[in-house]
Amino acid sequence: MKAIKRESAFREVCRRAFEKVGKKKEHYFDYDLLIVLVFLTCFGLIMLYSTSAYSAQRDHGHDMFFFMRQAVFAVGSFIVMLVVSKIDYHLYAPYTRFFFTVSLLMLFGVHSPLGVEAYGARRWISLPIPGGHFTLQPAEIVKLTVILFVAYELCRLGKEAYTLRGAIRIIGIGVIAAAGVLFITSNLSTAIIVMFISCLLYFVVHPRMKVFIAILLAGSAALAGALWFIYNHVDHTTNFRMGRIVAWMNPEYFSDAGGFQVMQGLYAIGSGGFWGRGLGNSTQKLGIIPEVQNDMILAIIGEELGVFGIIVLLALFAMMLFRLIFIAQNAPDLFGSLLATGIFAHVSLQVILNVAVVTNTIPTTGVGLPFISYGGTALAFLMVEMGIALNISRKIEFR
Repeated sequence: MKAIKRESAFREVCRRAFEKVGKKKEHYFDYDLLIVLVFLTCFGLIMLYSTSAYSAQRDHGHDMFFFMRQAVFAVGSFIVMLVVSKIDYHLYAPYTRFFFTVSLLMLFGVHSPLGVEAYGARRWISLPIPGGHFTLQPAEIVKLTVILFVAYELCRLGKEAYTLRGAIRIIGIGVIAAAGVLFITSNLSTAIIVMFISCLLYFVVHPRMKVFIAILLAGSAALAGALWFIYNHVDHTTNFRMGRIVAWMNPEYFSDAGGFQVMQGLYAIGSGGFWGRGLGNSTQKLGIIPEVQNDMILAIIGEELGVFGIIVLLALFAMMLFRLIFIAQNAPDLFGSLLATGIFAHVSLQVILNVAVVTNTIPTTGVGLPFISYGGTALAFLMVEMGIALNISRKIEFR
């Protein structure tokens, strides 16, 4: 009965929101966020061409191979974003559980005949389309569905979310999603991101902070202890992920193996200085750093445009995150606020992880730089998230 009442209450909130939409009032639209998106996407395409031209010519016989594919995805994704920005975000609420379930089931597709193996992992599905194949990464879909489902469940549970049962339910969603991504697709970085999204959304709505501070301190102490043990007692390992941690702690010693990519990335940023060598003048992209258009594209930005270029790029991301915070704070209801907060959590953590990996602040995780790194699926679903954020901004009313 309680579940039925909560469901009815949530539907009533959505109904009232639709009634408000029907009334003629002056609504807000976040053009600042839209402008930042355009700048980031165009900047990403320019740097992608500069970064990948050599490897594209060498491996595919055309220097614009990666650029053209990404440009097609960028244009298509931008159109999808504009369409999504017109769809009322309340319409997603009744289907969030379905979306979440389908996204988890799609993870198993990587081990089906449609699964594609690349870079030593099976994380993609190849779908036939007229004229070729479309490669889809299901883990990117999970990020979006976790945001939708957790936000909906927090609204539906209400004050019950503060109880132990509610905490287990909300955090359990993140655990299930993270476990599925990790054990089915062997994608630790995405598992960390979806778990972080769930925890941050629960932290935002919870009235007490002491328990989160205690958990954070305990987790930090445990992590520090584990790293101390690895540093002092582990020199060599056959475990892939443990090898990344060992190489991170001593990249110079493992510069010919696990630390090679990071060391070359640091050389690239260091050689660029503050102003850079100039657009197109990178030497590290000439086959030295493997797959540089993916996770390590920031290193080439640092080499060609210098620290100044990295600062400008991070300033654009900061502006985007600021607009998402603004939308979350001014959303007309809790559901919209949590959706914007979840999108903020996704983008911010992915940027932080990518910058930290390139600068060797944390071990290599394989996280791309949003809107900049090569990857059609990642760009498409990031644009869908931005479309949802823009739709939430449409519901902000001037008073």
